Amino acid sequence: MTTQPVVLGRISGLFGVRGWVKVYSYTEPREAVLDYDRWLLSGKDGWQEATVAEGQRHGKTIIARLDGYVDRDQAKSLIGTEIGVPRGSLPETGKDEFYWSDLEGLRVVHRDGSELGKVAYLLETGANDVMVVKGEQERLIPFVMDKVVIGVDLDKGEIEVDWEWD
Repeated sequence: MTTQPVVLGRISGLFGVRGWVKVYSYTEPREAVLDYDRWLLSGKDGWQEATVAEGQRHGKTIIARLDGYVDRDQAKSLIGTEIGVPRGSLPETGKDEFYWSDLEGLRVVHRDGSELGKVAYLLETGANDVMVVKGEQERLIPFVMDKVVIGVDLDKGEIEVDWEWD
């Protein structure tokens, strides 16, 4: 597989004795990870395709069973595995909507032209998402369109911000 999949979650534990696993989903809503019947699972030999046989929300978590995993011992090997899908499988984003994976690695530039660093990753804080920008120093910058984030140019690989820091 030549392109890196978009990571939607990871397998975080076991559920029961019949091969079911707990899934920590990064999607919103949480159960949207189950919209994909084929997952790409990270492994030491790269990404491998797996078919979701069953899945559901169970309380605050998601549980799933993959084809070929029929007992707890088999499923145990999946713990810690990242779950991805090809980028082309995801729905198109609307105006001023972005997948986090599209923002990671972009340069962050202050409106005065000074480069602050690159987006290492994003955090969900409840109020708004936060970019963790690593440069000469690490900065946490709220991802709030039209207030803090002036613009995102995916083609240029750049996010322009109006953010004052101490």
